[in-house]
Amino acid sequence: MNERLETLKKARDRMIEDRDPHAKVLAAPLDREKAERARNKFVELQTLIDALDRAISAEKPASA
Repeated sequence: MNERLETLKKARDRMIEDRDPHAKVLAAPLDREKAERARNKFVELQTLIDALDRAISAEKPASA
């Protein structure tokens, strides 16, 4: 596995770890202010994770 692909995978794993606490806030009893902040951060991180997934796919060699 090349270094770039490994770096992208590590970044993706890190963003998933960062996203988890925001999901827990969203799953907890409603505190509107906290939920709004958590929702915004969750969407931001998920967008980044999706972008990393696309970058990882682009780095993988095409199967023959």
